[in-house]
Amino acid sequence: MLSDLKLLSQYFLRHKNSPYRRYFIQTTPFKHRLSLVLGQRGVGKTTTLVQYLLDQTAQDIFDPSILYVQVDHFQVSGIPLYDIAEQFYTMGGKILALDEIHKYLNWSQELKSIYDTFPKLKVIVSGSSALQMHKGSHDLSRRAIKYQLFGLSFREFLELNYNIKQKAYSLSDILSNHQKIASQIVSTFESINQKIIPLFQDYLKFGYYPYFIEINDEELYFLTLEQNLHTTIESDLAAIYPHLTGSSINKIKQLLIFIARAVPFTPNWNTLKESLEIGDIRTLKTYFRYLEDAYLIRSISKGNKKLSHMDSPEKVYLDNSNQIHALSAGESNIGTVREIFFLNMLSTFHKVNLAPKGDFLVDEKYLFEVGGRTKHYNQIKDVPNSFLACDAIEIGIGAKIPLWLFGFLY
Repeated sequence: MLSDLKLLSQYFLRHKNSPYRRYFIQTTPFKHRLSLVLGQRGVGKTTTLVQYLLDQTAQDIFDPSILYVQVDHFQVSGIPLYDIAEQFYTMGGKILALDEIHKYLNWSQELKSIYDTFPKLKVIVSGSSALQMHKGSHDLSRRAIKYQLFGLSFREFLELNYNIKQKAYSLSDILSNHQKIASQIVSTFESINQKIIPLFQDYLKFGYYPYFIEINDEELYFLTLEQNLHTTIESDLAAIYPHLTGSSINKIKQLLIFIARAVPFTPNWNTLKESLEIGDIRTLKTYFRYLEDAYLIRSISKGNKKLSHMDSPEKVYLDNSNQIHALSAGESNIGTVREIFFLNMLSTFHKVNLAPKGDFLVDEKYLFEVGGRTKHYNQIKDVPNSFLACDAIEIGIGAKIPLWLFGFLY
């Protein structure tokens, strides 16, 4: 068994590696002996696992101390993960990577047993964003460190396209020094005859998922993204929540399409329940939670509550701007696209809430109004620590900051 798995592992290590190294692999040491890397379908979880394994062996795919296992591969079907870990460890294995763990029925029980039995074996696992660490009596929350892998930032999109290294900036850096930062970035890309605003417009359409570089066709990219979103519901959510029926899956898909064509919106639970013909409001809120757990939508409120616990309706957005281009019928509303981008970038490492004035309150301190190049301060002029995040400008001034620059936060 192990020899066949090693051959399969070597194949994946050879073909799934990438020369481009994302923020995550550069900043995540994986010191703990059980790590879960969660993320949407297509954001690069497999590449992350492969790069980490090869980093530990000086890029040697034949090193016996590492093993990559795609748990939903037909050669792995029927083999307990515990048996794989036991044989691998017995033969001197040190680092085991298990990809697509949510496809394995008893994943939490098996990981708990592996963790408790082989204290010198490091295990790195990838799975859907919707994966729950607490699974019945097999609670991994005290054993595993969970990481969330996000899609490409605008900075990474530019690096991947033009192989020009750019540093990431903290929010405080951007707020206090955005003119110099933006000027340097704009000049860098002008030196290769590229303008930052058209590049940003491209990113908003097809720059969040790394596979855009392989597809290199906008229409095919949108089709692939739409299929991946549906597969997330039909396959990933169904694997994590096996009680979901075919009818439930279809209702969740209908709900996602409804949201895509209405964002941002404040859900009226009764109206939405009747429109989608869902039996009760509790079920409807559960479907919202599933979509949110899978990072297909984002809810935002003044109290930053989860949708399933809300007493009053909140604003709901899609997760990222590429999704709205793929799912919405007709031309996407540019104001909505801007807000989705800002929320997506800032929510990665900051707390974002609705604001009584303006659009978003970040870290309960900074107030932002998001808009186009002609946006004015009228609504937030008397509020301390308030800023404009404006689209279609290369370099800002004062509290007016280019929207694209928030794509350099990671």
